[in-house]
Amino acid sequence: MGRLRGFLWLIAGLVIAIGAGVVAYITLSEAVANRPLRDQVTDPRTSVVVTTHVIEPHQLLTAEDLEFKEIPLTLVPEGAVMELDEAVGKMALTMLYPGEVILSQRLLDPNVVSGDGRMAVVLSDNEFLMAFPIADLMSRIDVLKPGDRIDLLFSLDFPMEEAVAGQLPGAPTPAPGMATEEETSAEQQVTFDLLQNVTIAAVIYGQSNDDRVRPEPEALLFTVSPQDALVLKYVVDAGGVVNVVLRAPAAEGLFKAEPVNMDYLINYYLIPVGGR
Repeated sequence: MGRLRGFLWLIAGLVIAIGAGVVAYITLSEAVANRPLRDQVTDPRTSVVVTTHVIEPHQLLTAEDLEFKEIPLTLVPEGAVMELDEAVGKMALTMLYPGEVILSQRLLDPNVVSGDGRMAVVLSDNEFLMAFPIADLMSRIDVLKPGDRIDLLFSLDFPMEEAVAGQLPGAPTPAPGMATEEETSAEQQVTFDLLQNVTIAAVIYGQSNDDRVRPEPEALLFTVSPQDALVLKYVVDAGGVVNVVLRAPAAEGLFKAEPVNMDYLINYYLIPVGGR
């Protein structure tokens, strides 16, 4: 009888031990399964804006230069930019490296006007800041934004070499021995790509008396070399007609584009003119 009682106590002890092991296993499994949830609650994360590649000082940021990255909230530095719109079109004041969190204190808005009326544009020692008057359709429809890269196309009349008006396509041939005024003043329009890959630093808007109406753009600000500034001034003063064309964000190289005049069009499109 005593042996039977001892055997029953042994069985009961084993059952209790096994039950305790099962309970411990279930508790541990639930703890491991719920650990990510607890970590997420205790260590929340948020998205910040970082750079995708190296950004040089004074470079204007575009959407292609930036992306979102999720980091723990406790690691977000003061002034971190949370939205792309807060950085696109801004100018970097320092070198930025790939994956670096964008800080608002390291950016400069080129469209901000200080108390003395000056634009907040940073210039290097070998550059001029030039205000270019808006006259073409692309600029007037308010498509261009700070940071955009543009080309400046010009049409300008140039003196014709070894040509007289009687030799122009479709013009009557003067009688032998008779000269015309056009012989010494004949000109022909030429269209050419004057400056390429110019970055817009800012867009200047006019004033409006109606707060519901957005002012129209009046000028583009961009930085150019002293020589390019003189070239631009010359063609504008000479009566050149300008058109601004917008480049793709990644198109930074120079395009090979031949100047276009009447002879170019005739030869390229095989246009029959006169005795040709």
